[in-house]
Amino acid sequence: MSSAVELKEQGNRHFSARNYEDAISCYTKAIIKNPSSANFHTNRALCYLKLRKWHQVISDCQHAIEIDPKSVKGHFFMAQSYLELDCHDEAITNCTLAFDLAKEQKLNFGDDIASACRQAKLKRWNGLEEKRIQQEIELETHLKNLLIQDKEQQVKLLEEEGVDNEEAMESIKTQSEKRISEVRDLFYQLDDRRQKREVPDHLCGKISFEIMTDPVITPSGITYDRKHIEEHLQRVGHFDPVTRAELKAHQLIPNIAVKEVIDEFLEKNGWAEDF
Repeated sequence: MSSAVELKEQGNRHFSARNYEDAISCYTKAIIKNPSSANFHTNRALCYLKLRKWHQVISDCQHAIEIDPKSVKGHFFMAQSYLELDCHDEAITNCTLAFDLAKEQKLNFGDDIASACRQAKLKRWNGLEEKRIQQEIELETHLKNLLIQDKEQQVKLLEEEGVDNEEAMESIKTQSEKRISEVRDLFYQLDDRRQKREVPDHLCGKISFEIMTDPVITPSGITYDRKHIEEHLQRVGHFDPVTRAELKAHQLIPNIAVKEVIDEFLEKNGWAEDF
């Protein structure tokens, strides 16, 4: 009879061969033999991730995190599933935890976790933008309808009073059309014809996931926000978080080109301060 470790190794071989269902079967048997192993749960979660079975991924990751709250893979795989399910807040929370834990444990995930964080934040932003645009459309429609109702009431009042004044009727209609046009122009001016607002990914830091304020470039060619890369060098180690190449603070060079692009973008898009 195979031990839990042997079953895990069998599962690993099936996973490498992309036989995910067989790998799941092996990991499941390993979990039955040793339910207190967080790694068995995250291994199975990764198989479910490959099969796009998001809820099963979340379930396995929850078990893994209950066993080991500092499981980077548990938080990361869960974040990826939440992202696919459009649960953006949950995805961001778990991505951030995975990122911080990976830094603390000095684990190399390249840019994978940071990239997932940026995707989650961008998806959340896009969702809020779509909601904002829809609310503006509904508000504009409501205001137009009120103006139309007001025009109809004024016309009806003239008719009830028996006033046969073509000039007065025309004045009411002209005023109504003018006000509706002003409302339409106002909404267009407020938000550049309601185009969805987006922050280019290359303007955001790979550590902070926010628009950079003081971009610097490393010898590896990666741009970071100075504050966050210096904090990484002090707290985690002297290496580039993405390439893992050795890195010292004095090697950081101001990225003037990116800084100019960011300043120009913010000047034209004041809303981006809230991104």
